[in-house]
Amino acid sequence: MATHTPHRPAASVTLESIEQARARIRADVYFSPCNHSHSISKIAGQRVYLKLENLQMTGSFKERGALNKILTLSNDEKQRGVIAASAGNHAQGVSFHATRHGIRARIVMPMMTPLVKVNATRGYGAEVILHGADYDEAYEEACRLAALEGLVFIHPFDDPQVIAGQGTIALELLEQAPDMEAVVVPIGGGGLISGIACALKSLRPDIRVIGVQAARMPSMQSALQAHKAVTIDSNTTIADGIAVRRSGDLTVHLVESYVDELVVAEEEEIASGILTLLEREKTLAEGAGAAAVAALLHHKTSLKNEKTVALVCGGNIDVSLLARIIQRGLAKDGRLVRLQIHLSDRPGSLHQLTRLLTVHQANIVELHHDRTYYGVNLGDTMIDVTLEARGEEQIQQILHGLRQEGYRHERIV
Repeated sequence: MATHTPHRPAASVTLESIEQARARIRADVYFSPCNHSHSISKIAGQRVYLKLENLQMTGSFKERGALNKILTLSNDEKQRGVIAASAGNHAQGVSFHATRHGIRARIVMPMMTPLVKVNATRGYGAEVILHGADYDEAYEEACRLAALEGLVFIHPFDDPQVIAGQGTIALELLEQAPDMEAVVVPIGGGGLISGIACALKSLRPDIRVIGVQAARMPSMQSALQAHKAVTIDSNTTIADGIAVRRSGDLTVHLVESYVDELVVAEEEEIASGILTLLEREKTLAEGAGAAAVAALLHHKTSLKNEKTVALVCGGNIDVSLLARIIQRGLAKDGRLVRLQIHLSDRPGSLHQLTRLLTVHQANIVELHHDRTYYGVNLGDTMIDVTLEARGEEQIQQILHGLRQEGYRHERIV
């Protein structure tokens, strides 16, 4: 939990700079909707509104800060060109808006950046350099190239103009949900929550601001404990957009000043948030984009029944990862089940099994017939079958039917 002092200034990020940023960028960014979610409110047990920043042109809020920074560059800086380091969303924002304004852009991205983000960044016009195992290594390379080639470095979160651009979301929220009582925001390096919290606490100090980090990369949590930015060990997370080993020096100060609470979300909780948004809200969110919703769905915050806005801050998810999340989600909900079933290796055995599955109205998705592996006896065979089901009740009926017919079987979890 961070201690906040609502009117304490922090460096050059102020309400005035955020209001100036809004005037500067408002013609070029989408005024994203903020609508009530009945389904998520019911699961979370409180009134939840979703601010859909995943609907921005580049698929995330990041273009707000990138554009504000680009529009404040001098003519000399524009001529030199810009460079950034990013796991994807900041990269796309810089690439898109720099190209629109005739500015040469180079982006250094970690080697493991999802292909969808790499291709999109190139498609918006920037030169992409893949370097390093994580954001921090990409950042070091971008700084080296900036110094070597005289490029202007656009930091993804620890820059006053970038933070002010992200803070424009708060001004929109005050118009869209003036009676809101809390805002839940994903945290990576801290630029988004810093700008939002600065604006909200300056205008409405009664609104609670809560940050959510991936449990595997809690760099801001570590920074708050040390009262300064610290570098934590690298780890993998499906929330790659907030996978930052070291928060910003400026953002730590802002979070300490303005943010009320900081929580973490586990991988399975974030995956559940992605699937819930997709299925219930028809909204595509990446891991980082679903972190705030995940925290509410799994009751990670101290909120009870406040009117709460959750930031869905990005939607640039790799389709192969999305497919895996959907499959695992269906399995957890009892709508997909995998069984290994022993059969005698004689004509008609498979037909009898499929007839039993038909009686229980189970749809076969995948079936593998093996006589050699799985430790089966000679004269036996093993069927590895994946079934679609309506839920856990139907699965239990199928398992009961198999037992009644004498089939040896195992449910693969």
